[in-house]
Amino acid sequence: MFKIFKKENTEKAEPMAFIFIGRSGCGKGTQVELFREELKKRGTEKVLHVETGSLLRAFTKTESFTSNLTKEVIYSGGLMPESIVIGLWIDYLINNFTGTESIMFDGAPRKLQEAMLLDGTLRFYGIKNVTVIHVNVSKDWAMKRLLGRGRKDDTEEGIGKRMAWFDKDVMPSIEFFKGNQDYKFVDINGEQSIEEVHAEIMKKVF
Repeated sequence: MFKIFKKENTEKAEPMAFIFIGRSGCGKGTQVELFREELKKRGTEKVLHVETGSLLRAFTKTESFTSNLTKEVIYSGGLMPESIVIGLWIDYLINNFTGTESIMFDGAPRKLQEAMLLDGTLRFYGIKNVTVIHVNVSKDWAMKRLLGRGRKDDTEEGIGKRMAWFDKDVMPSIEFFKGNQDYKFVDINGEQSIEEVHAEIMKKVF
């Protein structure tokens, strides 16, 4: 009598990368958390969250000449050089990525050079399934939303600088991703309710 053996599926799920990008005030952070929870529901438990702001804040709590300079730049509202930002990403990935986790990038990249180096890093790790999620809102919409939060650092002048910085530095990164045939690029209307934005992301990504 022949026994029929069921072939087990031993194939490992390939890691995915999701790059969230958008203006200050677009609600990107909220959407990242909702998306992360959705991934867990779909069985993707291993997810690394690379959030540039958190990495920088954690770095400023250490004691070194470089971390002290970083504090000065952040508190003055300046932009960190690409080398430091990328160094923090790489350090995080070296210490946490084992080749099986999916990765979510939040607030990165912020400049064209960072986008190009991130692209090279993903290729080095062999991550082929990459989706760029652009939460797209107008400058005026973002400014009104930020001013409405009432935070001390959300002054009209400060917000105006962030909007100008986005147009000058971040938009070239977005164009770089749009032109990358190896990536899936989705443009999301961010000027909707939180639920509607999340629904549109899920529809276009999956």
